[in-house]
Order: sequence, then C-alpha cells, then structure tokens
Amino acid sequence: MTDSSPPAPRRRVLTSDDYFDGVVQGNLAMLARAFTLVESSATKHHAIAEDLLTRLMPHSGRGIRIGITGAPGAGKSTFIEALGLLLVQQRGLRVAVLAVDPSSGVTGGSILGDKTRMGRLAAEENAFIRPSPSAGTLGGVANKTRECMLVAEAAGFDVILVETVGVGQSETMVAEMTDCFLGLMLPGAGDELQGIKRGLLELLDVIAVNKADGKNAEAAALAARQYHNALDSLSGRQSTGVPSILTCSALTKTGIDAVWDAIESKCERRRESGAFDNRRKEQNLRWLWAIVEDQLRQTLHTHPGVQEICDDVENQVLAGTMPPAIGARRLMEVIIKT
Repeated sequence: MTDSSPPAPRRRVLTSDDYFDGVVQGNLAMLARAFTLVESSATKHHAIAEDLLTRLMPHSGRGIRIGITGAPGAGKSTFIEALGLLLVQQRGLRVAVLAVDPSSGVTGGSILGDKTRMGRLAAEENAFIRPSPSAGTLGGVANKTRECMLVAEAAGFDVILVETVGVGQSETMVAEMTDCFLGLMLPGAGDELQGIKRGLLELLDVIAVNKADGKNAEAAALAARQYHNALDSLSGRQSTGVPSILTCSALTKTGIDAVWDAIESKCERRRESGAFDNRRKEQNLRWLWAIVEDQLRQTLHTHPGVQEICDDVENQVLAGTMPPAIGARRLMEVIIKT
C-alpha cells in the first residue's frame, strides 16, 4: 500500500529582512538560524550573511564581551553557568554564551555539547547558549566567533561569554576579540604555574581560582597568592593594568559575584579612560586582516592553477629536491599572475 499523503511543505527560504527583523526583535529561534547563517561555509550563504552583518552593526557594540579560558578540569562550564545565572536572576541582564567545543575529527561537529552541561542556564528565558565547533581554528575559538558576538549584541544581549577550548598556543585571539579576558585556574597552582606561559598571564584581566570550597579552600587561597607573586615579577603590566586575582567556587556559588564585580570594574575604568572604545576599534582592524588572511588561504587551496602544480611541488619538497621557501613562492606566483 502506497502512502498517498501529500509531501511535507518545503521550508521557506529566509531573506535578509527576515533574519534582520528576527534578530533585532530578540526572536531566539531566528537568532539561532542567524548564527547558522553566518557560520556557514557555503558560498550561497556568503552574500546574505554579509548583508545581514552590515545591517546589524549599528545595533551592536552595547554589550560586554568576556573571554573565559582555563585548562581542562578547571570547571569552565560550571563556572559559566553559575555566572550566567547570577547575571540573569540577580542582575537582570541578558546573557549569551558562545561555547566553543573541541571538534570531532570525523564530522567536524562539537563533541562536548555545552547545552547539556549548562542545563539550568539554557532553561532561562534571558539566556542563550550557542555551541560551536572550533573546527581546527587556533586560539580556542571558532572561525566565526566575532560575527556571532556581533549578532548576539544586536539581539539585545548585555553580556557575551565566550568559552574557549582551553589554554592553547594562540589564546591571544581570545584577548583580541573580547573586552575582558578571564583565566579560570585550579587550586594547587604550583604545578600549574610551571605550565602556563608568561604571555598568557600578561594577557589576563582577571584570574579566578575556582573550586575554592571544602578542603580546597586553603589550597585555592595559596594559589591566589602564588599568582600574585608571579605577576609581581612580570614587567610591562603598567599599560594594561594588573589583573584582579580572586578565589571562587562555581559548585557552591560563592565568590561568583566578586568575580563579576571585578570584570565590570575593569570594563568601567576602560570606558572612562577611552581605552574601551579604542580597543574595540583595534579589534575591528584585526578582524579585517584575519578575514583577508582566511580568504587568501581559501583562494590558495581552491585555485585551479595552484591545484595543478600542488602535487608536484609537494612531492619535490618531500623528496628534498626543492626548498619549502621556493615551493611556497611557486604556489604564490600562480595566484599573483592571475
């Protein structure tokens, strides 16, 4: 017996107006679809995504962008949920979380699933969680994190929390796209300090030693003192300000308000001095050149002329008959000549 039911109606193709109206009106379903649009690598989506971002720019810029990093096990998701609940329930703010997950090597999708790890926050009306796979992007952020922050601000979110994959080799990317960079640390900093680069400590605006509860409380206080001592030995902090160092427990919800106060105070001082707006302008310039570099990389990998000689160049480099510098020049010359 054949099924005589009519086929399901096709989903209507959304226009730039549909996305724009939905985002600025705070429609969460449309916000999710706007994120999907700007994250898409499909060529057919590029034009409408660019038009949407251009139209949304005047509606953005009013939120606070906070990058949160920390080694695996530091409790980033638990902390972000505790902070998000504080901001939504007690401070009356709207919070968007851009949770950058490690990517699956098979499908490229997110592995950890932050919505399930932040169930209470995800259920809040004034909170929105967007997991995005890092997809191999350096710096512990997704390729379109900047665009997603702009969309979230245009949708009226007051605070944008960017959870990174963890302490990596290019955490400067996080600091370069947010207004405040928070490092979540663990008690027992003696060993951890050995593994943290001096450069990362110089980038952080706030250091919060998490899990400062029960038997860990004393170890957390000791870790905070060790971070104080480590930062005292660093030079060059005068221009960016010495980071605030606090202890907290995301599990027991203690000290979370003090961490937020430190973040807010840091941002407020920068607003008063003009550094906040200058930082945003500099970030936009870095964003410009990051896009240029990404597009050049894509052009290099998809250019027919490059593909034609790529295998030969790679084989000669592998065989040791061609220096890599000459191989790179040959590939670039193909693009320059076209």
